[in-house]
Amino acid sequence: MAMKIIQAECTSCGDCKPVCPTSSITSKAGMYKINVDTCTECEGEFDSPQCLDACPAGESCIVYL
Repeated sequence: MAMKIIQAECTSCGDCKPVCPTSSITSKAGMYKINVDTCTECEGEFDSPQCLDACPAGESCIVYL
């Protein structure tokens, strides 16, 4: 599984990118995206996805696929 950033809800704060243990979050021109091929939802490393925990918009911005 993987997480997804809803672009319409993302404020481009960047809080999610440094906390991702798999470096699955990239940014280009202020738009953040999660690579579904490398995102593990932090399973086996943390109790919850770190990007979701760090995001000020929370579940309205970062969702499970």
